[in-house]
Amino acid sequence: MKIAVSGSHGLIGSALRSRCEAAGDTVIPLSRDLSNPIRFEGVDAVIHLAGENIATGRWTSAKKQRIRESRIHGTTALSRQLAASPFKPKVFICGSAIGYYGSRGDEILNENSAAGSGFLSEVCSEWEQSVQPAVESGIRTVNLRTGIVLAANGGALAKMALPFKMGAGGILGNGRQYMSWISLDDEVEAIRFIIDNAAINGPVNLVAPNAVTNREFTKILGKTLHRPTVMPLPGFAARLLFGEMADHLLLASTRVVPDKLQKAGFPFKHGLLNQALEDIFR
Repeated sequence: MKIAVSGSHGLIGSALRSRCEAAGDTVIPLSRDLSNPIRFEGVDAVIHLAGENIATGRWTSAKKQRIRESRIHGTTALSRQLAASPFKPKVFICGSAIGYYGSRGDEILNENSAAGSGFLSEVCSEWEQSVQPAVESGIRTVNLRTGIVLAANGGALAKMALPFKMGAGGILGNGRQYMSWISLDDEVEAIRFIIDNAAINGPVNLVAPNAVTNREFTKILGKTLHRPTVMPLPGFAARLLFGEMADHLLLASTRVVPDKLQKAGFPFKHGLLNQALEDIFR
């Protein structure tokens, strides 16, 4: 296959590129600057993962603007180019996030659940709407509602694991908030699975089947690293340290299930958190 990928140097994009190349596929990196026309001749799949990192720096007005514009403007431009191109791929796969659902307590959320409220929900909703030119042109289009991606070489887990390794790990807030996660291996394999399965379209939750509370996550991570977990970070302290981002990323409760992937028969390598963490830190 020939696959065009934006964000190919990010955590997911670089792992996807390596996996595809190992399988004998040709990967064409797409620049973040999508203002110039792109030729899609011979391209089987276009995967759009580029966007401002939401987990670095405080959410100032300028940062929030970059988060929104990097997703919506880039996706709109790419979708319009795909719609206008005489060479259409079999599938257009665009990033999104479980932030779409907002903070919903212990409510179980599948792809048919309504959008939530707040900044991330609004951004994800607009992001997903930005693919409409591609959809209307007849291209099978998928929105990847990705959860917390767990990987050995970066992303959220590297930041979470550091205080644990120093013996300063503990629950965040009250610890009851749900964390919907997926291993990087399963994230990459799920994207490849979606490319190959023509029946899958629209929003797809890229999360493992078993979300855990922050308290459970803390216990399992501490056990995996053989470190104590007795240093909690109260909600007010998280807000002082991280500002608005704390409520949306650290303290939000989003209990998501991967209905579409499971019904399509996707074989999760890491269905349970302890399996994922043991493999990652082995």
